[in-house]
Amino acid sequence: MNRVIPKKTGLLCGVAGLRLVCAAAGLLLFAAGCATTDRVGGQRPVADRSTRHRLRETWGIEVASLHMSAHGRMVDFRYRVLDPKKAALLGNREIKPLMTDLATGVVLRVPSFPKTGSMRQTSTRLETGRSYFMLFANNGMVVKTGSRVTVTIGDFKAEGLTVQ
Repeated sequence: MNRVIPKKTGLLCGVAGLRLVCAAAGLLLFAAGCATTDRVGGQRPVADRSTRHRLRETWGIEVASLHMSAHGRMVDFRYRVLDPKKAALLGNREIKPLMTDLATGVVLRVPSFPKTGSMRQTSTRLETGRSYFMLFANNGMVVKTGSRVTVTIGDFKAEGLTVQ
């Protein structure tokens, strides 16, 4: 009987080639995921320098990000606590956060669902260095990337933030 035996070198080259392609694709995906939007394409930072300074000094926070989420149906606001005493108002469950689109005046709210509750992190005691989030419902998809907004939580006001 004559059997045809495949060359081992061809099979090994195919597996090695596939591994090389997968490694290259993984490296590209990793590099794309590490890119920041603050410097790419000339986009402005979330807040200007004076707003960042005021938020740090008065409210003890820095805005970590403000970006679109859920295919534009939510706006994700994230902040990092620098001084828990100053930032305590932001963690208060009783105060309802609002986001106002500066161009249209449309007000977005944080939704609350019966099973999952409010779409924001609240805490009786905020922690230094920890990041917190709020998701605002973008009904009608009025707010878009590049929109300028104001986030209001009681007396707290972060004005002129740019959605990334």
